[in-house]
Amino acid sequence: MLSVRLLSLASISVLMPLTVQADIGAAEVVMPAPWSVSDGATINFDVLRGGSPFGSHRLNFSSDGSGGVTVTTDVDLKVKIGPITAYRYELDSVETWSDGRLVALNSRTNSNGKRKRVNVESTGSGLDVDATGFEGMVDATIIPSSHWNLLQMYGDQMLSTETGQVLDIDVEQLGREIVVVGGNALEATRYRLSSELAVDLWYDDQSRWVKMLFEARGQSIEYILNELY
Repeated sequence: MLSVRLLSLASISVLMPLTVQADIGAAEVVMPAPWSVSDGATINFDVLRGGSPFGSHRLNFSSDGSGGVTVTTDVDLKVKIGPITAYRYELDSVETWSDGRLVALNSRTNSNGKRKRVNVESTGSGLDVDATGFEGMVDATIIPSSHWNLLQMYGDQMLSTETGQVLDIDVEQLGREIVVVGGNALEATRYRLSSELAVDLWYDDQSRWVKMLFEARGQSIEYILNELY
């Protein structure tokens, strides 16, 4: 297993390739260029809980062609017992990026009746966070926990899109695997991101997020991508 850590995020663009130093002596890991956002792209996951339908996780992208990107996320998960909804989780967020950096984030979460919010704005000294879990300034280069951006795997912190907290993370690269998307098999790299919980994420050779797997409350939660984007 390879432990991956980015040395500096200060001048990174989401469209630029990276060379990163891993915690394996003097060895270097050359990371592919992050996914180049295309206007109108959609990431659409079906979510399974213990192998049964649990809901959906959808991201929509718009790009102005000159470095501006807007990412809209809609998560809708629920457990039903007969006609009764026993559990529900909803998250809606909008990220605004400029030249590879987050400049604004607004999200609202309903976790089984417990509501949370995040409002982030860029200032001259960083990102100003006003959220349920944190209020204050954070580094301008931090990446939110929406997972679509492969650069998240090469940092040591992420910004929670649910609470606004800055979460310490540890990332391991677990190797290459085959992921099936829409009946087509493709090679992908598997990462394990550990923070408040351990999450396995797969990215293909175009740095597209293609799968996710984790455990919550003793149940396996699996993200199945409907089609490539």
